[in-house]
Amino acid sequence: MCLAIPGKVVEIKRNLAKVDFGGVIREVDLSLVDINVGDYVLVHAGFAIETIDEEEAERSLDLWRELLEEEETQNS
Repeated sequence: MCLAIPGKVVEIKRNLAKVDFGGVIREVDLSLVDINVGDYVLVHAGFAIETIDEEEAERSLDLWRELLEEEETQNS
């Protein structure tokens, strides 16, 4: 199973980008995509694998938030 997380590109330097995953910034390899600052990408295993539009990214992030909240509730 492959799991990709959406994030917003906030900075690009050569083949690396800083990507914001809802307040958590991580460095991501851009070798597989052509993107610009402000674009949204799906990231798997440290690589941006696909660009997505903002609406799709927000829907996906909302689902992640719901899952995490449910997990926290179950573990409380």
